[in-house]
Amino acid sequence: MGGVSTAERDRVPKQDRSRATRQRLLQAAVACLAEHGWAGSTVSAVAERAGVSRGAAQHHFPTREDLFTAAVEYVAEERSTATRALFPEGASGDRRAVVRALVDLYTGPLFRAALHLWVAASNEDQLRARVTELEARVGRETHRIAVELLGADESRPGTRETVQGFLDMARGLGLANLLTDDTARRERVVTQWAALLDQTLD
Repeated sequence: MGGVSTAERDRVPKQDRSRATRQRLLQAAVACLAEHGWAGSTVSAVAERAGVSRGAAQHHFPTREDLFTAAVEYVAEERSTATRALFPEGASGDRRAVVRALVDLYTGPLFRAALHLWVAASNEDQLRARVTELEARVGRETHRIAVELLGADESRPGTRETVQGFLDMARGLGLANLLTDDTARRERVVTQWAALLDQTLD
């Protein structure tokens, strides 16, 4: 009888453990960047935050650039996933809810981490190309989803620019939120943009 060897039995759980460790390291890298910026985000700091040894971290990511390049990809994918998950059943024509949800994405922790990645990439050649490429992809996907959720007809002149202007504004609110809690002002801006989009897109 062909039994299953101990090594084969152990392989899947070991792969699962390895995947879980990698995931913890990426989440820790993103959290470190969001809290401490590029300078304070070393492999040692990330490993400590993830609860793994520096050696285990370097097994998965031999260099700091490897770790943070993977973190860039992780943040991009998480942001895309969060955007796709906003209104799984559709927005039912509620533009204010769509505006608020998209603004919330731009003022949340994933976008904060992305901003730190942008700053790091502006000074790190190895990160810049990857960040630029992934940001372009996330931007295209966010725009496409925003058009769909807002019920915008891009065949009409100016519609594409209107949606892009709204997303640029939301990104600006995310930047402002880095320094101060802009919740009260943001609520007024959301109300105004929802009204503008209703006038412009209908």
